[in-house]
Amino acid sequence: MRPSLTFLIIVVTVAALGLDGGAARAESTDHRVDAVASYVDVLDLHGAPKTPTDRSFNIFFDAGSWHGYSLPLANDTATGFSGPFVHSLGDGQWVGARFAQLTLRNAASKQSIALRSVDSHAAPGYLVRRFSGPGLTVSQTLFFADSWHALVRIELTAATSLDVDLSVAGRVMPQQQKGLVKDGDTVTQTFAHSNSKLTTRLQTDGVAADQVTLSGTDYRIGLNQPLHLKPNQAATVWVEQTLVYDVRTEAPPPVDLANAWARNRERWTGYLKSVASSHLSGLPDATAQRVSVKAMLTLLGNWRAARGDLHHDGVIPSYSNPDFNGFWAWDSWKHAAALARFAPALARDQMRAMFDYQGADGMVPDCVYLDKAGNNWRDTKPPLAVWATLEIYRATGDKAFLAEMYDKLVRYHRWWFTARDHDHNGVAEYGSTDGTKVAAKWESGMDNGVRFDAINMLKNGEGAWSMDQESVDLNAYLYKEKLDLAHVAAILGKTQDHVQWLKEAATMKAFIQTRMFDMTRGYFFDTKLGSGDPVRVYGSEGWTALWAGAASPDQAKSVIRIMLDPAKFATVMPFPTLAADDPHFSPIKGYWRGPVWIDQAYFGVEALRCYGYAQQADDMARRLVLNAKGLTQQAPMYENYDPLTGQGYQSPNFSWAAASYLLLLQKQTSE
Repeated sequence: MRPSLTFLIIVVTVAALGLDGGAARAESTDHRVDAVASYVDVLDLHGAPKTPTDRSFNIFFDAGSWHGYSLPLANDTATGFSGPFVHSLGDGQWVGARFAQLTLRNAASKQSIALRSVDSHAAPGYLVRRFSGPGLTVSQTLFFADSWHALVRIELTAATSLDVDLSVAGRVMPQQQKGLVKDGDTVTQTFAHSNSKLTTRLQTDGVAADQVTLSGTDYRIGLNQPLHLKPNQAATVWVEQTLVYDVRTEAPPPVDLANAWARNRERWTGYLKSVASSHLSGLPDATAQRVSVKAMLTLLGNWRAARGDLHHDGVIPSYSNPDFNGFWAWDSWKHAAALARFAPALARDQMRAMFDYQGADGMVPDCVYLDKAGNNWRDTKPPLAVWATLEIYRATGDKAFLAEMYDKLVRYHRWWFTARDHDHNGVAEYGSTDGTKVAAKWESGMDNGVRFDAINMLKNGEGAWSMDQESVDLNAYLYKEKLDLAHVAAILGKTQDHVQWLKEAATMKAFIQTRMFDMTRGYFFDTKLGSGDPVRVYGSEGWTALWAGAASPDQAKSVIRIMLDPAKFATVMPFPTLAADDPHFSPIKGYWRGPVWIDQAYFGVEALRCYGYAQQADDMARRLVLNAKGLTQQAPMYENYDPLTGQGYQSPNFSWAAASYLLLLQKQTSE
């Protein structure tokens, strides 16, 4: 089963809206000033696909849509937009090359009206293009009414009374040509091996709009009679596009065109309220706020609505990478913690989307997809689910959500000690359900980390295997989970549970401090099962114990001295995942063997704060913002960064990098 797109182009009654369509003055129909106008072009959203799978530029998604668009190339002066890109079709592909291209003709003289491009911009929640012609201005604003419906609001304003013949054209990608047919007053596009379709039609109040023509990869739909433009009053044409993943099961609601734009603006104004709290000592607030907005755009650009076997909305890692067309557990916990600041409903659904597939034994799978046959049950991901849930509560005060999640979180937490504690000593190991080393490494989230180069696998039971190595980050996460579960239990009035969690946390803290801290090296390391020998690799996992609050003050002081050593972790872009003086250090192609991953760097900053090193934390945080190339300009947020140059690598538009930057810049203010 694959997606379905429905295009609906609607011309509504002429209304004197008094709008100029400019990005800096885009207003709703009730003349409220657009609250997001100052954040124009935070990301460059110009591009045109050369092939159906071209992901070389940024794409605009919103409201959980599975279809997206871009502004045409800067030197492309024709009307319309690039797209759509359908993310749920295979691994994602462009099915349209051009959308909402406008043709105008003077109805009296039958002469074409030439339009000159004025400008094109991207702002939070919309794309806008403006044009001018003889005595005429035209604006096109593309935005999403909901996850199904994308709208293009075309406004035409003439200086004098004018009747125009109007049509809208589109062009599909050549590979999609066979599925393009005329169906009465609509154009329908279907796809091979798919239950989806794309439908386009044009209508006006009392005016027939069935002038449909198809020519190869092009389609055109025109009005049967001229559109009358009154002097200095804007006539509005709506282009509506509806993506249906499965026509057999989905029935998208109709769009309330009269209020769609105002509701979009209200939604985005709500998102951006939290931007004012963005602050980092020594960094201009304007810079902190702009980076926060970029983080929001990234997270919401990767938001995908419940479809197929995904039962709740969530955020994918990156639409720029064809391998990331689903929800991942570790990513989801980080996404939810950041979304809680500005989109709490989505944050809650992000958690639910993963726990929808919690196993009977308590395990949550590594990742879930539109087709559940692809879900990865070979491993899970590090335990940060309780942390994320508590972050949602702190932002919202939603006690009901805590009650909804508590038993699920307890089962997931207990699973670690049932399935991943080989020697039953109350300390867990990363592992896999199939006994493979590769899946066990995936479970750590640090797939090719140097510390795992010499692991062996040990069978714990049916479908349960452990590495022969107890990892300090895993057990620091589990220690923090026990503290957080104690906090949740107290909020919910579960007094006995509260006491039990605190008791367990104290035991685990003692183990981490006495067995996982190497006094001779002054750092936390993984330890080998049986011998207890440290795996002496200086990696980001070593400061996780500080982030969790599991280190003693003296241990923290020693670890922080290493963290602030320029030869190891205080690099230009600080806190790489492997010390810079390690012989395996590979900052460009190392993946987890040297590049900076912003989540681990964020944990490093918070580790400093946790033990009173606020000035050093601010210094490292500023480096993460100012030394990441292009971050304060238009470059997207990357999967990881070069610690020596700040160059971004791997997937652009990466959600957990965005989440981590948002957490870095926006402090939690309530509980």
